[in-house]
Amino acid sequence: MIIVLKKAEMNNVNELVAFLVSKKIEINFLEDNKVLYLKGELVKLDLNQLKAFDAVEEVITLDTPYYQVLRKYQKENTVIKVKDASFGLGLEIIAGPCSVESKEQIDKIAKSLKAMGIKALRGGAYKPRTSPYTFQGLGEEGLKYLKMAGEKYNLAIVSEIMSEDDLDLFIKYVDIIQVGARNMQNYALLKKLGKVKKPILLKRGFASTVDEWLLAAEYLLSMGNKEVILCERGIRTIANGSKATLDLNVIPHLKKISHLPVIVDPSHGTGLYEYVEPMSLAAIAAGADGLIIEVHYDPKAAFSDGVQTLSLERFEKLLKKVKSLSEHLQKND
Repeated sequence: MIIVLKKAEMNNVNELVAFLVSKKIEINFLEDNKVLYLKGELVKLDLNQLKAFDAVEEVITLDTPYYQVLRKYQKENTVIKVKDASFGLGLEIIAGPCSVESKEQIDKIAKSLKAMGIKALRGGAYKPRTSPYTFQGLGEEGLKYLKMAGEKYNLAIVSEIMSEDDLDLFIKYVDIIQVGARNMQNYALLKKLGKVKKPILLKRGFASTVDEWLLAAEYLLSMGNKEVILCERGIRTIANGSKATLDLNVIPHLKKISHLPVIVDPSHGTGLYEYVEPMSLAAIAAGADGLIIEVHYDPKAAFSDGVQTLSLERFEKLLKKVKSLSEHLQKND
């Protein structure tokens, strides 16, 4: 249960707290002491009696272990603006290579994407690879190249953090910090990121339930960071026709219960470039706020994930279809 407090006299708050303590209710003060999160035998509490206290603005009952991510807590959509990009306010697409390979490579891709109207550039500098023998990323050097491209072409930079040890570097070089599937439940990292004044792109874990995913987001919000973008990137199922199963059911579900923007990663969600277009269109039709897509001028020569990466030419064709569909849906909404 949540109690939202009025701007009340401390005596009024103390009166409410004393009453709750007498009922042996556990109280957690949140949001700079503007909200009380209650745990314990809540059935002992009479809602009308609680609402009668002078300090109480609103009483919110919960059927989930999280609340700040919920639409019943915040009715209006969260809109996150970074440079010219906006998430939660119409279609937004993040594009770029799986890995930053060189200064020249990221500049060439950024220039092409900017010309297509893209406002956010993705690129991996620290790569969470399954095999220790594959390309692990350029590290800080890669982040520098990303920042240079972002400043040159006015693109918001998105990159994945692997360790809290690198947080200062990401604060310095990156506009939107991505938490990948492997780190979705890295709670030590989430707590650190919750105190950062930068948007967080939170990908769903490989086998995570919606509750687990939203609880991970709740960690970020509970620590003070309200700018969280949820990203469906595919989950593991018994299906063997693609790398993962893109759970598009989750999009309308999240849009119904949460105020956070939701985007989809069809590159990792399918693992095959030929499936990226149909699943991108399906994601937009399902109500996604945007997409994050891997793009390279020569996918076959990419240092990583070439098989699921679109060429610039394929991406430009997809972009036209996605924008057309989005415009059609908005007109007929």
